[in-house]
Amino acid sequence: MASQANILMVEGSFEDQILEMSQYLDTQKRVNPAQGITVEIEKFVQEERKDEALDKIVSCSSVLVTAPEREFIPAYNLLIHLIRSSSNFNKHLPTLLQNLSTPPQTAPHNGPTILISVLSTLYNVLPVSSHERYPVYKATLNVVAKNGLYDLLIPQLEKVDKWVEEWGTSEAEKRDLFVTIAGIAEEASDDDQFYNFLLKALKTFPDSEAGSAAARDIAVRLVKAAINIPSRLDFDELAITPGVIALEGSEPQLFQLFEVFAGGQLEDYVDFNDENDTWAEDNGINTDAAYRKIRLLTLTSLAASCADRSLPYNTISRRLHVPEEDVELWVIDVIRAGLVEGKLSQLNQTFLIHRANVRNFGEEEWKQVADRLSTWKDTLRGILEVVKNGREQAKAQEVRDQQRIEGELAGLEVREPRERRGGRDRKQQHLERQKQQEVEG
Repeated sequence: MASQANILMVEGSFEDQILEMSQYLDTQKRVNPAQGITVEIEKFVQEERKDEALDKIVSCSSVLVTAPEREFIPAYNLLIHLIRSSSNFNKHLPTLLQNLSTPPQTAPHNGPTILISVLSTLYNVLPVSSHERYPVYKATLNVVAKNGLYDLLIPQLEKVDKWVEEWGTSEAEKRDLFVTIAGIAEEASDDDQFYNFLLKALKTFPDSEAGSAAARDIAVRLVKAAINIPSRLDFDELAITPGVIALEGSEPQLFQLFEVFAGGQLEDYVDFNDENDTWAEDNGINTDAAYRKIRLLTLTSLAASCADRSLPYNTISRRLHVPEEDVELWVIDVIRAGLVEGKLSQLNQTFLIHRANVRNFGEEEWKQVADRLSTWKDTLRGILEVVKNGREQAKAQEVRDQQRIEGELAGLEVREPRERRGGRDRKQQHLERQKQQEVEG
């Protein structure tokens, strides 16, 4: 649905429009207008009793379900315009929405989409911040749910959070809307949206109501969905959600099972089933999907806790309770799931780990972080020492080079004066010899 209000263009005065509407309703009832509601409407109009005229029109509007397919939308456009022009819009809206829960009888194939078209018009003529948009959208969801039109809903889902804020809905109204959407998504096998909107619904409860019956019902559905949906491999958010935490008291077995998937191993799941017999199957848990998921999560934990980042095939086989020849398939699956990164070494029969998700961050994980930080600290200290020694050696060499250059420059300065004096002495001796020769001559 559009997020901006549109203008519904209907020509004529209110009096003309409501008389036209009354005549159309009489026609659908197969009643002579001279004997039908048109007579009453004319009287109301003449006496300027507009509200009573509109009350009568709305009370008789259910007959529009028999309107021809091509006339259904125009007839409702006129009715919507009349109601919107009234100060009693809220009074008439429930009747209008009730009428629009049933497709036109003359449109067996297109009836549901015609209803959604009319509801969309009604939604869009309302102001963006109008709270009345909420019941209109709820009515639209009901049509979608009854007629399997989930594809029409998909483009709107990312806008729902914004819309409920614009409408000024209460937490209870948000919850009702989210649960409705979750149910529609579940029916359409859209696991992700089913889970997402259930989680949104559970978060609408304040902490003080986390243990209420309503919260418990949603939390139970949500935890079962988290276990059953193959793609749902992250339980961190649920682990800190008050409504889920409250299940420890009201649904102890389900909460115990949740803890297995949140941070346990395959052995824990096997122990749970041994202790609780057929509880999982009897309570809607898909055991095949659950076994596959807990194996993937167990392999993730093994990879995350592997200190030397090299995990032998036989260890994986033992911990996952699978034949060793199937190990590579499980490793490929866990990599595809985005839980682990690495490569297989068939030669050495090991899985070389590059990265692995940490499923739950507790005391043991903090110890691992502390150990790694200590190792990095020692490594950095060694690097700094090497850099420091290198700098000192470079500085010492620089001093030696400077001293050598200064020494060479000093030697040049000593030799230069001597060479100059030697040149002057030789010139003086040459002049004296010339004078001596002139005297003798």
